[in-house]
Amino acid sequence: MSGEFPPQVQNQLAQLQQLQQQAQSVMTQKSQIEALLRETEAALKELENSGEDAVIYKSVGGLLFKSEKQKLKEELKERKDMMDLRLKTISKQEERIQGRFTQLQEQLKQSLGQIPPKGG
Repeated sequence: MSGEFPPQVQNQLAQLQQLQQQAQSVMTQKSQIEALLRETEAALKELENSGEDAVIYKSVGGLLFKSEKQKLKEELKERKDMMDLRLKTISKQEERIQGRFTQLQEQLKQSLGQIPPKGG
């Protein structure tokens, strides 16, 4: 079917398909970051709600290590800040891809509108 279209339209279709793949990849990354962010926020909330004398452990690989509450709190806040920043960055990337996708769709519609119908 693509052999029926001029090279310009074929190129636009290929770019559109590539943008769809990029958008899917970005959405997957965004979902993963959001899940990690929710997990970190939940851990931080539990840590803040725990008593001062609570024994806190930190998971490193397959091991658990006793940790200081304040130090762990700082690590979690740092991780949360990093994920918030990553989420903002990936959201901007998602917006750019969506904008480019819309722009390319319009170009493709114009290109297809200029192709005379076959047969008849």
